[in-house]
Amino acid sequence: MNVTKTAPSRPQLWTGLLLNLLGWLVLSPTPAQAAEKVYISYGLLERSIPVASLEAYAKDGTIDDDLAVYVQYGNAEQLARLQSALVARADVDLVTVAQFLYTPQGEVLLKRLGQVIQPETRDSGFKAIRAALILAAADPKGLTFLNILRRFPTRALRIDVAQSLQIAADVGQLIDQTQRATTVVTQAAQQEQATDGITIPFPDLRQRGSFTWQKQTLALVDPSRSAVLNPTLTGAVAPSAQAVLSEAAPASVVSGRSIPVDLYLPSQTQSQSPVPVVVISHGLGSDRTTFAYLAIHLASYGFAVLVPEHPGSNAARLQALVTGTASEVSEPAEFVNRPLDITFVLNQVESQVNATSELRGRLNFQQVGVLGQSFGGYTALALAGAPINPQQLQASCQNLEETLNLSLLLQCRAGALTQPVPALQDGRIKAVFAINPITSAVLGQASISQIKVPTLVMTGNADTIAPAVPEQIQPFTWLTTNDRYLVLMEGGTHFSTLDPTASKDVVPLPQEVIGPSPASGRRYVNALAVAFFQTYIANQPTYRSYLSPSYSNAISEAL
Repeated sequence: MNVTKTAPSRPQLWTGLLLNLLGWLVLSPTPAQAAEKVYISYGLLERSIPVASLEAYAKDGTIDDDLAVYVQYGNAEQLARLQSALVARADVDLVTVAQFLYTPQGEVLLKRLGQVIQPETRDSGFKAIRAALILAAADPKGLTFLNILRRFPTRALRIDVAQSLQIAADVGQLIDQTQRATTVVTQAAQQEQATDGITIPFPDLRQRGSFTWQKQTLALVDPSRSAVLNPTLTGAVAPSAQAVLSEAAPASVVSGRSIPVDLYLPSQTQSQSPVPVVVISHGLGSDRTTFAYLAIHLASYGFAVLVPEHPGSNAARLQALVTGTASEVSEPAEFVNRPLDITFVLNQVESQVNATSELRGRLNFQQVGVLGQSFGGYTALALAGAPINPQQLQASCQNLEETLNLSLLLQCRAGALTQPVPALQDGRIKAVFAINPITSAVLGQASISQIKVPTLVMTGNADTIAPAVPEQIQPFTWLTTNDRYLVLMEGGTHFSTLDPTASKDVVPLPQEVIGPSPASGRRYVNALAVAFFQTYIANQPTYRSYLSPSYSNAISEAL
């Protein structure tokens, strides 16, 4: 792990659903139905493989004359992987597949695949691929490569090798950019460590602090915004009139946007200073339990932590998509609603705290920190002063069928927002910690450069959802605030800081997608969040030394 702080003169399925589908499709060589043949075409050259040859090879390793032409170019390991891949079953059901493939994001992916995989007429394979996937998912044998071949709705399909090679070249270019950026960041961190004058040993901020804490669950309702009909709220409810929903009341009977909030309060201290406040914003398809580990950790260091659940982009929303009660993973309005959720929660909790004699004046709501991951990272940056950027959206979202940046499939939905978009900055936000934020299209340089508060951006160079270079490393160079930090987790993925045990995933993620050591990622977040918010929210400058390459090197673990 590398931490770099720049001087003023120096420059996280996205969802499991998306990964299970795109990763499965892009890495799988082809799809086809009672398709009898798969044609491999490159310009004017074309050869075919009977589907029966692939079936025989998958069953018992038989290599007939038709397949022998191709397997001579592969080694034993590659052939074994091919045999396994032909029958590997994707763990997604019919409804999940069908619902996703009819979302705007699903259709963009199908269009790109349709350039590579085509029916025998050489038309786009968009509709044929969708039909084959849905039919295969409905089959008792499940969503396997061979089953997709059997269900492809034409007698033959074509694989365009030139298009496949172009995608491979694009992937290679992205990997090369990431490797070069990793080298630059690592070298900068090493140079800074050599001159920062900081020595170890440091106290280990990965360990729990000395404060005990209590958790309350508040069920807030914003009557000025429309209800989202996914969740049912549960938990203890704070006493309030207008802004609180009665315990366990279904969202469908509520007039307004229901926002459950977990509040973690540290034990009473002898200090006369108000307790510093931090808000945590989860990513798409997560909920308020995903970062409960971090909320507890921060509370143990004396922070009051608010963890709201965004009803239009939480796990319940993803479940609604899977069950057919939602038409897309998240409405464009979520880009506005998420920051407004945080502002509303701060307003309401401050009002309730001040109405309670034992809590009145105890929390400092005028100097608040926000930490967010992925969609939550965007939320934090928007609250810090980066407005939605319609011009950048228009420029970045022209050719989505060509992109390898999956986060653009979400970001570009913000282009459908009604203009003008309301101001989202909240002046109480004095520092932001953004993990794998999505930024390049919805914000861009013109917006990110407007952030004036201390900002820490955390990225992983194995993030295939919001790639590190376009979404975090380059946007980091657009920051103009004096106090800015870049944290790079080598081997970190989009999911390295999430707690997979906190809530049941709607679509389970394979270990290869989560990454090798998410526990290490969570420990990094624990330590750096304490250091960052102690420095800039609790006004404890002695913690600034922890925001250094020397400290990051001291706590680095192999991922």
